[in-house]
Amino acid sequence: MEIKRQLFLLFLQLILCLGANTNTSRNQNFSLGDTLYAEKYIAIGMTMISSGGIFEMGFFPLDKLSKYYYMGIRYKEITPQTIVWVANRETPLSYSEMDNAQLKIIKGNLVLLNGSGHSIWSTNVINSTKPVLAILRDDGNLILIDIGSKNTNSLMWQSFDHPTHTFLPGSKIGYNRRTKTKQAFTSWIDSEDPSPGLFTLEMDPIKNQSVIKWNKTVEYWSLGLWNGSHTFSALPVISNPAYNFTFINNEDEIYFTYFIFNPSIMSTVIIDVSGEIKELAWFNISTQWNTFFSQPAQPCDVYAYCGAYGACNTETSSNSNNTTPLCDCLPGFTPKSKKNWDLNSFSGGCERKTSLNCGNNATAKEDKFWRHSHMRLPVNNHTLAVGGSAECETTCLNNCACTAYAFVDGNKCLIWDGDLFNLQQLSEHNASGITIYVKLAASEFSVNSVPKGNPQPHWLNTEKGSANDLLNEEDEKGIDVPFFSLESISAATDNFSEENKLGRGGFGLVYKGKFQGGREIAIKRLSTQSGQGINEFKNEVILIARLQHRNLVRLMGYCVQGSEKILLYEYMPNKSLDTFIFDKRYPVLDWKKRFDIILGIARGLLYLHHDSRLRIIHRDLKTSNILLDKEMNPKISDFGLARIVRGNSMEASTKKVVGTYGYMSPEYALNGLFSIKSDVFSFGVVMLEIISGKRVTGFYQREEALNLLGYAWRLWKEGNAMSLVDESLHESSNIEDDALLKCINIGLLCTQEDAGIRPSMPDVIIMLGCENISLPKPRKPAFTVRTRGCSTTSSSTKSYINSNNELTVTTLDGR
Repeated sequence: MEIKRQLFLLFLQLILCLGANTNTSRNQNFSLGDTLYAEKYIAIGMTMISSGGIFEMGFFPLDKLSKYYYMGIRYKEITPQTIVWVANRETPLSYSEMDNAQLKIIKGNLVLLNGSGHSIWSTNVINSTKPVLAILRDDGNLILIDIGSKNTNSLMWQSFDHPTHTFLPGSKIGYNRRTKTKQAFTSWIDSEDPSPGLFTLEMDPIKNQSVIKWNKTVEYWSLGLWNGSHTFSALPVISNPAYNFTFINNEDEIYFTYFIFNPSIMSTVIIDVSGEIKELAWFNISTQWNTFFSQPAQPCDVYAYCGAYGACNTETSSNSNNTTPLCDCLPGFTPKSKKNWDLNSFSGGCERKTSLNCGNNATAKEDKFWRHSHMRLPVNNHTLAVGGSAECETTCLNNCACTAYAFVDGNKCLIWDGDLFNLQQLSEHNASGITIYVKLAASEFSVNSVPKGNPQPHWLNTEKGSANDLLNEEDEKGIDVPFFSLESISAATDNFSEENKLGRGGFGLVYKGKFQGGREIAIKRLSTQSGQGINEFKNEVILIARLQHRNLVRLMGYCVQGSEKILLYEYMPNKSLDTFIFDKRYPVLDWKKRFDIILGIARGLLYLHHDSRLRIIHRDLKTSNILLDKEMNPKISDFGLARIVRGNSMEASTKKVVGTYGYMSPEYALNGLFSIKSDVFSFGVVMLEIISGKRVTGFYQREEALNLLGYAWRLWKEGNAMSLVDESLHESSNIEDDALLKCINIGLLCTQEDAGIRPSMPDVIIMLGCENISLPKPRKPAFTVRTRGCSTTSSSTKSYINSNNELTVTTLDGR
């Protein structure tokens, strides 16, 4: 709850400082203004635009490759397009129908006609010959009004009463007790199909609560009871003059709505394809929607989150090294839509690789059962009275409708007919887990009882005493990362030649490899002499395979063969950030590019700390671990030391301190305590290095042996902070003194000695994005004086994927 509260408060801070519109413009369409009159119509290439230019309505495809068009409302100046309402969500128009398709007013109704002139959608109010018109308002509401009524501009119909998947300020989640109608929000089927999906957000008039339902029948989450003034019990308390929350419950109706008094703010709540409700806000500075709130907090609490035959794998164990993927298809099954699966949209579920033989002129013996241990009991089973487990198995095997069985409590035979939903892989320590047997075609089994298409990971073929002892049950499920043979890697690197060497790090050498088809990949070869190694190797493979973000480096493959342990990454032609910041032989980065890099790193950390399905603490963030692609976009790399924290936990501890002096926070370096605020400290150091062009471990003002933090603090206290700025930036035409001072301020806030007063990454994103925000005054940073015991960083080191030889390992003994 504390995390949710903080994110909400940060969002409210954003309201006070962010503008609404981006500078991005769409292809220009002919506009009818904000009003559609009876004698007018909307055709392809024509739109209605709200008076303030916030929303537009017209025909549009969902993407450039779509074969279908929809009539709907979207934000006008946001790219990629953000759709908030769709009229014909169940009756799309094909490309061939678009020439004559029209939206027009007919007999008092808005009617959508296909190319043949047939109605495929209508507002369906009473037919009338009265003069009416439609208006698209700046709140995103499309209204139909009777301008001939005695009541001035009588409202006949509004899109807010017929929502799709987006809950805009001013719309309602409600139920009319007199008409028995409701305003419910329904998810899309998937990202390419706005048809009504499986999940609805609606008002329960009996419980007086907003609830989420699956398939309109199964309730799995509630917002809780209204607290009387601000919000529901399952949500954080919000008290801010920019927001107004209203809950009405009387004999006529029950509903919840909210308003934002700043009309320039873009905020929406959606129910997404996987059944989560999310609060989104638009950042001009990052040109993307950012999630500030998501419920249910644990995706596995969402009913059927992983769809049919998909198992949700959020672990209840506190094992910080457990990085099981969120959803897995059961052995013998594959995602119905790999594209949606790759986008972390799992509700479409999985389908069989091979059809069952039962009922296909084959004997039942040609089907078998795959055993799954420690599973949550799937729904919709029925119980049979049988003599034992063997009879239970035979009963299911001989019933073509039976897809799985379980024999529990020594006497209960549970049978499932049809698809399996709501599966979850539990920890082996969870007493509620059962063993379930799922029916597969016999051809899916090999002699080793491993389903075809699901081979053992190649690294399980290593000798005893190395990787084989460290990879346990979670690894046996397989890693969704390609395996590369040592022979193919050797060929791609010309047998690891000097010409292909990119750099050396604490864990070994990095090479450039060119594979068939000309694809270039960076190859990280673990040194056999490294004091670090297999644990970091395992951590990095499993962890990065589960993380997807444009500011994180992408893992392309791995190899474990004999004593060789190799990781393959996307190739970054511009190497690492430290080369451009500290090596004068490289081109100077201007201020705009440096700021973009700072923002990109911040977005990557925000994802690791708050937005990814695992909360990740990197523990070794530094300029040499920031890689640059060909457009100079930053990507955080080297997750060998990263740790996961479970549940709502924000911190952990260790007796083995590993990291890089200068970038390590004081509470971690001295006491072994690490948290998301430890990464914030490292980020602050990186910010100051980017701004100054100086290494954190250098000597400044030698009489006091100041490091970069001490040097920056002295200049700040003297009111001379601009002297910290890299001299090369003063020659830049786009230098902005106010932006530089703000970034120095943020860097010092991040490096404060007390972790409790350092900002979080959502704080940092807001501070970077707001032009006129008032920032707190920083307190003295940690480690301002350079101690003699710390080793310096070699200026000749060229890091690519690995950490530099700055890595320190300290064992902390209890006193």
